[in-house]
Amino acid sequence: MAEKRITYFGFVYTVPMWRRKITILAVNVGGALIPTFVSIYLLLKTGLYMKAFLATIFITLVCFKMARPIRGIGIAIPFFIPPSLAAIFSTLIAYDSAPVIAYISGTLGTLIGADILNLKKIGKLGAPVASIGGAGTFDGIFLTGILAVIFSSFFSL
Repeated sequence: MAEKRITYFGFVYTVPMWRRKITILAVNVGGALIPTFVSIYLLLKTGLYMKAFLATIFITLVCFKMARPIRGIGIAIPFFIPPSLAAIFSTLIAYDSAPVIAYISGTLGTLIGADILNLKKIGKLGAPVASIGGAGTFDGIFLTGILAVIFSSFFSL
């Protein structure tokens, strides 16, 4: 096993290089399951189904278009785009409930658009482990939710 350093979007990733040709797919608890359950809870608690659906579809499409496969790493996306767009879009469609919609659309949109819709590409990237909501995208999904709420709170003042 050897290491390789890859720079993308200003971040340096250290990637272990395996000789095996398989990729292990995992689901990250903190980066996928917990944000999904929190989003479902917020959705059921507030009843903002249509607004959350529209915002999530928008963020999903943006994330899918911007996500780039990087050999040895996985799927990467510019960090500030999803939370910024989630905050702006949620403020436009649900001014009074913008933070809730921003969290739901930011986390679920990033998970679906960057991770789930790109599962077919992961096997060809040569990464030893790919994690839905984890590794390189944990920061993206977890912090997208937090930053989307903070940004939308500023926009709705």
